[in-house]
Amino acid sequence: MASVNENVIVQALLKDPHAKAPKEPSVETEWRNRAEKMTAPSLKDIEPAIAELDAHLTLRSYIADYRLTTADLVVWGTLRNNRVALGSIKQGIRINLSRWFNFIDQSNPWISEAVNDATGRSATSNPKKDASASKSAPLEPSKPRDPNVVHDDTNYDIGLQDTEAGVVTRFPPEPSGYLHIGHAKAALLNDYFAHVKYKGTLLCRFDDTNPLKEKQEFEDSIVRDLELMGIKPDRTTHTSDYFQELHDWCIQMVKSGHAYADDTDQTLMREQRLAKEPSARRNLSADESLARFEDMKSGSEEGQHWFIRAKIDHASRNGAMRDPVIYRCSPQPHHRTGATWKVYPTYDFACPLIDVHEGVTHALRTTEYKDRDAQYQWMLSALQLRKVHNWDFNRLNFVRTLLSKRKLTKFVDEGVVWGWDDPRMPTIRGIRRRGCTVAGLREFILKQGPSRNIVNLDWTSFWATNKKYVDPVAARYTAISQENAVSCSITGARANPYSEEKPLHAKYDLGHKKIWYSSSIFLEQSDAQELSEGEEITLMNWGNAIVRSINHTMLGLSKTVSSIELDLNLQGDVKKTKKKVTWLSCDQELVPCELVEFDFLITKEKLEEEDKVEDFMTPQTEFRTMCWGDCNVAGLPRDAVMQFDRRGYFRVDREMRHGEAVVLFQIPTGKKGERGA
Repeated sequence: MASVNENVIVQALLKDPHAKAPKEPSVETEWRNRAEKMTAPSLKDIEPAIAELDAHLTLRSYIADYRLTTADLVVWGTLRNNRVALGSIKQGIRINLSRWFNFIDQSNPWISEAVNDATGRSATSNPKKDASASKSAPLEPSKPRDPNVVHDDTNYDIGLQDTEAGVVTRFPPEPSGYLHIGHAKAALLNDYFAHVKYKGTLLCRFDDTNPLKEKQEFEDSIVRDLELMGIKPDRTTHTSDYFQELHDWCIQMVKSGHAYADDTDQTLMREQRLAKEPSARRNLSADESLARFEDMKSGSEEGQHWFIRAKIDHASRNGAMRDPVIYRCSPQPHHRTGATWKVYPTYDFACPLIDVHEGVTHALRTTEYKDRDAQYQWMLSALQLRKVHNWDFNRLNFVRTLLSKRKLTKFVDEGVVWGWDDPRMPTIRGIRRRGCTVAGLREFILKQGPSRNIVNLDWTSFWATNKKYVDPVAARYTAISQENAVSCSITGARANPYSEEKPLHAKYDLGHKKIWYSSSIFLEQSDAQELSEGEEITLMNWGNAIVRSINHTMLGLSKTVSSIELDLNLQGDVKKTKKKVTWLSCDQELVPCELVEFDFLITKEKLEEEDKVEDFMTPQTEFRTMCWGDCNVAGLPRDAVMQFDRRGYFRVDREMRHGEAVVLFQIPTGKKGERGA
């Protein structure tokens, strides 16, 4: 990475004729020296410097004065030239830094042009002039970015060790529930490093070590969800494939003095571990421990009281090292191995050993496993197995969202939601049913990168990313609320109803739809309330009309519009009207539609450990509106993504059926004020 003095962006900013920032040699020198610490290509190396800058900017709009100075230009240019720093800023991890960076850019329009000139990119010197010049040219719709490509604002150079000999990663889901968006990040990052960055191998290994919770149903759903995300493991295995090997390793651990049998009550064990006290069974002989292991393998009542613990360090400062359980007795049949086994390894014991056995080189996991990395390596050392590299990345957290499998299971079991694919659930199936595209999901996750910084993300950025992929494929239709529809009669329309073919999308070729025209139409009550007699309005996809009369009725204390008379004025200029309204001809086969909008399940941004979920449940999370849709809606298949003009984007959850309405779920777009976004 170029030094500050060699940084072409910094030099361009300082030399630009627009840069009237006062030059204060001592201040500029000080911040040049500080900026030098922000040039490294590694986030770890620049973290102290940008953390210091973020703190410095807490109550400041500028770095060294109450106006723009060369200190701002030097530091801004340095960060702009470092894609690692730029990626961190765009993620908003350092709030004050991101605020300052965007403020300097937006309040000084000449900066972007100077950057473009310095980096050899085309610049638009006069946006307004260019916009007017291009009006006569056909509009070329922008295309969404490739969701499989990691862009410059994301740093994936995390310094994985020993990649020259090849990279093998693994995604080890437990088949005890459906994948949620947090799992999606782990799966996509392992896939990216294995297949894209290092052209290596990705394994999918089902951690099926708990027969009490696991089902074939969950395993099948995980396979399907990985397919939906475009993830294709090179090999799929199960921990249960290695039960014999794990059994043998456990015996080896006991014989070598690295493990022992224990029957301490679970409550007492928890208290002892917190107090860093040893178990009374810690010095049980290997022969006695192996005898108890045989009892466990038989599934006897006595055996069910025992388990095997690793003998690491009961007094360790790291709780994960205080003699963790590595084998337990569970007589229930396993969904793959049946009644063959009565003892099962824990994840912490099985995972590192099978990683070695299957050739995994790098174990990429969320930071919640950070304390267990030492335990992972201890297991390998105790059995004299080769080293596997650990790398931790931050867990994906969202505001007003629970990702705990236990709590999500409770929602399902208690009927709070319809099931694991409920659109209010953060599962892959839930957000897909809400209208998330695979491409949008991939881009959003990969854009977050493998950072270790733990942040609570807002769903608005997620749905805004998704919108880029929804809009080009969302055909346009019209819907009017049934309850609030206002009847309108139009003078000047043809005597008989007629239809015309119109494009389904203004920018993209998605085919055509049939629009019906007649002298009798419906308007929305909200639009009718805003109209005035004598006013000229535009009927979208038709033309102008003049409001001749408006009739009202009283409903309690509320005055509503009961009917309207319009004079068609197709010669009118649609550019001069302020109000563009949606409408539907009554002389067509209107389609009953049920539009459903969802809100968050919980009311609090982030639940703390002591919080009870039931105290923060959103009273109403489902909002339904019955509408009339135009005749074209009848042909929409399930899962179709579309847009009702002026209402938003929707996904068809249930297609047209005899005597039943089409059910459509609203897709958030990331706008402020949207429910559930």
